[in-house]
Amino acid sequence: MFKSLSSIRLLSICLLLTSLFSFAQKKEENIGTEVVNVVKPYTPTISDAFKIKETPVLDDDGNTKKETIKYTIFSFPVASTFTPSKGKAEGVEKEEQKHLFSNYATFGGGNYGIVNAELFVNQDLDNNSYVGGMLRHLSSQGSIKGVELDNKFYDTSIDLTYGIHENDLSWNLDLGYQNQIYNWYGLPTGFGSGLTPNDRANLIAGINPQQSYNNIYLGSKIVFNESIVKEASVKFDHFSDAYGSSENRFYVKPSFQFDINDKAVKTNVIVDYLGGSFSKDYSNTNAIKYGYTNIGIAPSFVMKQDDWTVHLGAGIFYSLDSQNSKNKLYVYPQINASYKVVGDLMIFYAGAEGNLEQNTYSDFVNFNPFLSPTLNIAPTDKQYDIFAGLKGKIINNVSYNIRGSYVNERNKALFKSNDYTENNTNQNFAFGNSMQVVYDDMKTLSFYGELKADFSKDVTFGINGTFSSYTNTFQAEPWNLPAIKLSSTLDFNITPKWYAGVNVFYVGDRKDLKINTDIISIVPIVYTPITLASYFDANAHLGFKYSDRLTAFLRANNITNKAYEKWLNYPVQGLQVVLGANYKFDF
Repeated sequence: MFKSLSSIRLLSICLLLTSLFSFAQKKEENIGTEVVNVVKPYTPTISDAFKIKETPVLDDDGNTKKETIKYTIFSFPVASTFTPSKGKAEGVEKEEQKHLFSNYATFGGGNYGIVNAELFVNQDLDNNSYVGGMLRHLSSQGSIKGVELDNKFYDTSIDLTYGIHENDLSWNLDLGYQNQIYNWYGLPTGFGSGLTPNDRANLIAGINPQQSYNNIYLGSKIVFNESIVKEASVKFDHFSDAYGSSENRFYVKPSFQFDINDKAVKTNVIVDYLGGSFSKDYSNTNAIKYGYTNIGIAPSFVMKQDDWTVHLGAGIFYSLDSQNSKNKLYVYPQINASYKVVGDLMIFYAGAEGNLEQNTYSDFVNFNPFLSPTLNIAPTDKQYDIFAGLKGKIINNVSYNIRGSYVNERNKALFKSNDYTENNTNQNFAFGNSMQVVYDDMKTLSFYGELKADFSKDVTFGINGTFSSYTNTFQAEPWNLPAIKLSSTLDFNITPKWYAGVNVFYVGDRKDLKINTDIISIVPIVYTPITLASYFDANAHLGFKYSDRLTAFLRANNITNKAYEKWLNYPVQGLQVVLGANYKFDF
C-alpha cells in the first residue's frame, strides 16, 4: 500500500514540474530560483538517429492555399495599313542550258606532214527518222629518222547511217568504206651488209614497200522494246588489199528473252561465216584459202539473293572448216557472280568464261598493218578464263578494280617477224620488213589493277596496269606480248575556257625473231630471240574554248622524242605537234 502511495506522489510531482516548465516559456513571468540537489552523477547517452524524410512535411504559412488572380486586358482597335503579300517559293538560279549542236568539223596539222580532219553531220528527217555521216582522215608523210624506205601512211574512212525511232522499236542501217595505205619500212638491222654499197643501194631502191587496204561494209541493227526478240544485228564486210587478197565476212546475231518459272532467260544466237584467200603464200608458190562457219547459242539467266548476283550460262558452238573438212563442237562456261561485301564500297566478283573467237585478216591489220599478205587464218579456242577480283569505291569519287585471271587458249594468234633473204626477186614484203601470224596453245596468268578518281567536276584521274606471265606449248616465246603494261590519264579544266590533259603509258620488254635464211643455209647458226626494249610514251593536249561553237587545241605526242620500236625494226616518229580547231554548227 505504501508503495502505491509513493508512486502516486511521484507522478504528481512530474506533472507539476511539466506545468511549471510550460509556463516558464512566457517571457514576462519570473520563475525565481530553486536549489537542486543531485544525488546521482549525470551519465550522457546517445539517442537513436532518425532518417530524414525524403519529402518533409512543412507546417508553414507558405503552404496555405494561394488566391486565384484574374487578369484582364483593356483592348481597343488600332488602325493599320499593312497588307500581307502572297507567299511564293524562293527562286533558284538555274544554270544556262548549253546548246547541243548536231554537227562538227575538226581540222589540225603538224610536223611530219600530219593532217587530221573529221566531219560529222546529222539531220532529223522528221520526228522519228534521221540521217548522219562521218568523214575521218589521218595521214603523215613519214620522215622517220634513219629509215631508208618510204614510211608515210594514210587512213581515210566514211560512214553513213539512216535510223528510225518508234515507240516499240529502233532501227538503223549503216554503210561504210575505209582506205588505208601503209609501207613495210622495217628493214632488218644490218640489211645488205654483205653487198657492195652500189648493189645494196640498187636492192633498196628496187623495193616498193607500199600496201593498200580497202574495207566496205553494210550493216543493220534493230531493237524491240516489247518482244521476245530483244535485238538483232546483221553485217557484211568485204576486205581486200593491193596484192589480190580478199576476205568476206557475214554474221547474224539475234538475241531472245523469255520467262521460265519467273526467271528471265536470255539467249544469244550467232551465225558467223568467214571466207577468204591470199594469192600466194610467203614462198610465192601456192595460194592460200580459208573458210569457217561458226554457229553458236548462249543461254543464260540471273539469280539474285540478298547481296549475291549470279549469272549462269553456257556457250555451245559448232564450227565448220570448209577448206579442211574439219568440223568440231565446242562447249564453254559463261558463269560469273558478284557479292556486295560492303555495299558499293567493296564488291567481290568471280567467274569462268570461254568463247570461240573468229580471227580475221581485217582485225589483224587493224592491230598490226605491217603483216605480209600470206597469213594462215583460223579461230582461237578460248577454253576458259577463270577470274576473281574486288571492285568498289574508296570514297564516293574514287573507285578501284583489282582482278586476277588464268586463261587457257588453244590456237592463240601471235605476231612474229618473217624470216627473209636478200634476193632481188623477192616480193616487196619478203626482205625482213613484214610480219606473220603464228598460233600456239598458251596459258596466261595475269593481274590487273585500276584506280579512277573524279576529284571534282574539273579534275579526273585514272591509272591502270596489267602484269602477265605466259606459258607456251610450241613457240619458243610469247612473241610480241609484254609482261607489263601501264597507263595513266589526267584531265582538268584550268578555267571555264581553258582545259588540258596528259596521257602516259609504258610497255615492257617483248621478244621477236627474224632470220636471214641465206646466211643460215651456209653457216648453221643457233639464233636466239631478240628483246625489244621497253618504252615509255607521254602525250599532252591543251584546248581553248573561244565560244560555244569554236575550240582551238594543241596536241603533243611522244613528248620524250624517243624513236622506240613498237614492232621489231619499226621505229616510230619522234615528237609530234598538232595544232587545230573544232567548229560546231547546225543546219
